Amino acid sequence: MDIIKSIEHEQLKNKIPELKVGNTVKVHVRIKEGNKERIQVFEGIIIKVQGGGVNQTFTVRKNSYGVGVEKTFLVHSPLVEKVELVRVGKARRAKLYYLRDRVGKAAKTKEQVGARIEDREIVIKEDLVEEPAVEEAPEESPAIETENVAVQETVDTVSEEVVEEVKEVEEPKKEEAKAEEPAKKEEKAEEKPETEENKKA
Repeated sequence: MDIIKSIEHEQLKNKIPELKVGNTVKVHVRIKEGNKERIQVFEGIIIKVQGGGVNQTFTVRKNSYGVGVEKTFLVHSPLVEKVELVRVGKARRAKLYYLRDRVGKAAKTKEQVGARIEDREIVIKEDLVEEPAVEEAPEESPAIETENVAVQETVDTVSEEVVEEVKEVEEPKKEEAKAEEPAKKEEKAEEKPETEENKKA
């Protein structure tokens, strides 16, 4: 790449607004007054877009109190904060100089009915993702693994204790059940002779 082109490429914005002749736009411009800085909005119709690269410009025209005012802005200027689309207008030519001779409502372009009002942007340079952040992750991973091992050990000891308690609780129940079984057999044996006596009677 040529030296001049490489320097110009650094000055370009990553994204620029889509500018079409005939559209009504609001241009937000930074203005410095002494030590203070503020944003001023200039609303008007785009009458021309010219140039390319760093030198690309667009001219916006408006009528203020009966006086026509035109301002030309650099697309890639850092002073142009943003360009907001207000109205989509019909235009059949690249330069709308004939609006300078018009007065009143005739000095506007016809509105395109049913057009979507969207602030579209053209991507010129893509943002590069930083790679050093990915390299830092493997260094932290060993510490995390040791923590996981410690957690697993504690879980195992807890589960073993719980199992022993359950076994101890189950053993007395089994002993009670064994003690109750002979008593039930004796009751059944007593009931059988009674039923035989009833049958004989």
